[in-house]
Amino acid sequence: QVQLVESGGGLVQAGGSLRLSCAASGGSLSSYTMGWFRQTGEKEREFVAAISWSGSSTYLADSEKERLTISRDNAKNTVYLQMNTLKLEDTAVYYCAAGPIRLGVPSSWKLYLYWGQGTQVTVSS
Repeated sequence: QVQLVESGGGLVQAGGSLRLSCAASGGSLSSYTMGWFRQTGEKEREFVAAISWSGSSTYLADSEKERLTISRDNAKNTVYLQMNTLKLEDTAVYYCAAGPIRLGVPSSWKLYLYWGQGTQVTVSS
């Protein structure tokens, strides 16, 4: 069973940057598409970014393409999300997820099998 642990969240001023990490244990991430989602309150989890198992393809939410970079290091079993020019509306709990996705755009949370516990990102003015 793959276990995912996010880190790197915290309090940051608007305009600042954060890099989130997602480390895996209990199995290799190299065969999984990895995604980042965020959630505020009772809203449905919102797609942020995803990266294919090889790292050759990345997918970013349309509204975030200029500010985000997703990457992975399969040797370290870790996935990263670099977020720049943070806005107040980026405040949320950020989750990483792993799924055996091979076709289509991996933007639906329903496609993912394993989830981390989340890391809080709070952007202040």
